[in-house]
Amino acid sequence: MKMLLVLATITLTVLCWGAYGPVLNSGKAGFMAPAAAGSPSSAELRNGALRAFLCVGMAYFVIAVLVPVTMLKTYGEKGEWTASGMFWSLLAGAAGALGALGVLLALLFSGQPVYIMPLIFGGAPVVNSVLTMYFGKSLRQVSALFLAGLIMVLIGSVVVLIFGHDRGAGGLVQRMEQLTAVLAAVTLAILSWGTYGPVLHKGQVAMGSSRLRPLICVGLSYFLIAVIVPGLMLAAGDEAGSWAFKGVLWSLAAGSAGAIGALGIIMCFNFGGKPIYVMPLVFGGAPVITTLINAAAHGGLGSMSPFFYAGLILTCAGAAIVLVFAPRGHAPAPQGAKV
Repeated sequence: MKMLLVLATITLTVLCWGAYGPVLNSGKAGFMAPAAAGSPSSAELRNGALRAFLCVGMAYFVIAVLVPVTMLKTYGEKGEWTASGMFWSLLAGAAGALGALGVLLALLFSGQPVYIMPLIFGGAPVVNSVLTMYFGKSLRQVSALFLAGLIMVLIGSVVVLIFGHDRGAGGLVQRMEQLTAVLAAVTLAILSWGTYGPVLHKGQVAMGSSRLRPLICVGLSYFLIAVIVPGLMLAAGDEAGSWAFKGVLWSLAAGSAGAIGALGIIMCFNFGGKPIYVMPLVFGGAPVITTLINAAAHGGLGSMSPFFYAGLILTCAGAAIVLVFAPRGHAPAPQGAKV
């Protein structure tokens, strides 16, 4: 029964985080001037990205701070506040917020979700797996089958990336400076989101497997990095661009998807899931959802290459192998123990 709950919460996160990139891209575009008014200036692009990032942070604040604080006061929950748990959970939230910033910067530099998100979700599991095995002292337990599954997830994600990309949306390859900026932003997101799962798990274990307390800490980090900082930058900068209902709506929706996905991760850990296989499954499935959303928005699935479906099958098969052959590591530290 617990494994079914783990798979259900993984599916929730896959759907939410898979939709995150396309929805955030719509939010960023919603703050841009209409095409008839000419290309937006660099100040308008910057302020539009800051507004989108701020809306993401506000959605996280509502879903990951206000709601769980109310539930905690009303219903209570097992676990307790600890200094180490708060530290690791706040750190996880900071990593999540910086990853969101990396995605937004990649979009700002004219990257497209259809290949940005597979790159991020393909690279983050490598960081996640190495860090998880380091924390769990299970580096020596890694089997050849586990590594093969992880490689299959990565290769499948890349194949989905290449053959899911709209060939008509060119221009990026010819602009090497722009490409470098996109790859730097993607690298920031890979490192940040790859760190997120293992660090969040440490925070949750340190707070007695609480679900709401780590989520509150994640939301507070988002509030600092994605609300206060961009708010101050907007207040100190020029007034280029403006708040637009479409941009606010889509950006809030992106933040909501991210926050609900974060809750799904916490619930998955609470049901007994481990970062060593939970995060690769999430990162293997989310880019497929991203590509399917883009395909549906730009002509449907009938135009997809057979290689795209081959990559999809490879990703799913690799994810299953990762799930079965993941190193088990040591048992979690008991409540109140130092982690």
